[in-house]
Amino acid sequence: MLYSFSLIERHTELTNPIARIAPVVLVTGASRGLGRAIAISFAKAGYRIAVNCRAATSEAKNTIDMIESAGGSAYAYQADIRDPHMVAAMIENVVDRWGRLDVLICNAAVTEDALMVKVSSEAWDRIVGTILNGTFHCLRSAARVMVRQGDGAIILMGSLSGLQGRSGQAPYAAAKAGLLGLMRTAAREWGPDHIRVNMLLPGWHSTALTGFVGDSSPAPFETVLGHGTTMDEVAQFAVSVAQMRHISGQVFHLDSRIAGL
Repeated sequence: MLYSFSLIERHTELTNPIARIAPVVLVTGASRGLGRAIAISFAKAGYRIAVNCRAATSEAKNTIDMIESAGGSAYAYQADIRDPHMVAAMIENVVDRWGRLDVLICNAAVTEDALMVKVSSEAWDRIVGTILNGTFHCLRSAARVMVRQGDGAIILMGSLSGLQGRSGQAPYAAAKAGLLGLMRTAAREWGPDHIRVNMLLPGWHSTALTGFVGDSSPAPFETVLGHGTTMDEVAQFAVSVAQMRHISGQVFHLDSRIAGL
């Protein structure tokens, strides 16, 4: 579903001819938090931004406003990535609007912490359905476009929970672990088509998803540097990875937590 405030993007394109030839990135879960930071960083790097959000909220509009303030061109598209038909329609809309899709950032995630014996089937389906199934739907639809183009970059947001496990996060950890296999399989299959697929482990940063507000919150684990990463640091690194032409199938750890060393 296309938002009415996509008129912001249309105005930017009409007044900025460069926007019509800029590369295109789709960021899932970009209405707030890390997804928003990534979208803004890509805008600053000269990309046109398709902002995916699950629900029509003022937060999604705020992301568009911030991108426009950074000199970027953007519009928001409402789609629940658990639905493959909605994902296919979203990718088609991006290509219809801008003619291509250069970068896909799979950031959308949900969580609901509970000990494994207390995890409801509904919570499992919602969390795994969003993180793992939803990412698969996005990869499959985006790759069909990128294969035709003969080029593209895909970045999945992983988690150390998916590598080491974490008490109280069975669905989240399982879904993030699944992303690792998905990423490396995609990198193998699409490498001949010049599509790079990588994963970032963004480290801990304070967002609504982690249950903390503000980057000043201390990391809840021991780190070499004594603090976690900032969302801006992760976002800037995502832009750099997307522009790397000869790296694929890799996992980048973006923090200094001792457990990961």
